Amino acid sequence: MRYLQNVILSVVMVISVSSLMAQDIHFSQFYMSPLNLNPALTGVMNCNTRVVANYRNQWSQVLKGDAYNTYSVSYDQKIAVGRSDYFGIGGTFWGDRAGELSFGTTQGRMSFAYSKKMGGYRKKAHYLVFGADAGISQRRVDLTNARWPSQHDGNGGFDENIPAPSTPGFDPDFLHADVSAGLVWFSVLDERNSYYVGLAIHHLNQPNVSFYGANSVESLTSRITFHAGGEFEMNSDISIVPGFIYMKQGEHVEFNFGSSFRFNLGSRSEQQSWQLGAWYRVGNKVEGGIHSDALILSTRFDYGNYGIGFSYDITVSQLRQAGTANGAFEFSLNYFICGPEKRSVYCPRF
Repeated sequence: MRYLQNVILSVVMVISVSSLMAQDIHFSQFYMSPLNLNPALTGVMNCNTRVVANYRNQWSQVLKGDAYNTYSVSYDQKIAVGRSDYFGIGGTFWGDRAGELSFGTTQGRMSFAYSKKMGGYRKKAHYLVFGADAGISQRRVDLTNARWPSQHDGNGGFDENIPAPSTPGFDPDFLHADVSAGLVWFSVLDERNSYYVGLAIHHLNQPNVSFYGANSVESLTSRITFHAGGEFEMNSDISIVPGFIYMKQGEHVEFNFGSSFRFNLGSRSEQQSWQLGAWYRVGNKVEGGIHSDALILSTRFDYGNYGIGFSYDITVSQLRQAGTANGAFEFSLNYFICGPEKRSVYCPRF
């Protein structure tokens, strides 16, 4: 069985690699990875500076050391412009690795946004935000551990002494540019009531991501992301924090929706709270219909300038037959640096 898995993986990753479209990274805690969600969220925060770290580990019980691993770190800050507008600037670095052949992508990018006040007053405001980012991506695959059908020894085993076939024109490590843009509208009703709606288009330039370069052009299809969320106070101690994200890339669709409850543990000035939530992720079947993917349980603790989130994906699709604990674990950390702020406009809390 292990030999068969390796053969299939090799065939998929190498022989047919020119026809593959790589999966974009995604986080279950999308609300704690704002710059990956939408470049227009750059600088949209209550403080002046934000540092974010995310880590996701998926299918570790089944794939062991070859599990899917995704990490991301970002930094952004806002700069006051005029009486009520803001300029945001930030940078993001993320990496993704999967499988025995270490198939992965690494990207670094810069993002910019401008927040224009459309109405309101000192403690209640409506903003329209325009944002864009540009970066460089590295795509790579390591063929060192590849096992080929031609290396079958005829007895159900693998003979590493049989030379691997040549792959003329195959480039296992290359770079490409990537450009995205987005819009966000957010309204702040008071300190604990707000909502936002956003739209982003990733891979605007549709770069060639073929390992065979110009000899086999495979454009990375643009991905459309529509998202919304907010916070609505139920009483002085509890708020509901709903949200959803819809992503469409070519013929593939993913929809993640749910809500958390925020329990305030201190005074408003202390910014201390605990959250508990549940989310559900579904996708489409290419041949038609809906595919249920995972139930996501999440928790988050905010204390002052720190926000720490944990989540676990419980697989509900047929892939759950691969193991009893075959979902994904995710960790997120937000850190804010707040300086003197003469304005009293609050942003949605992410």
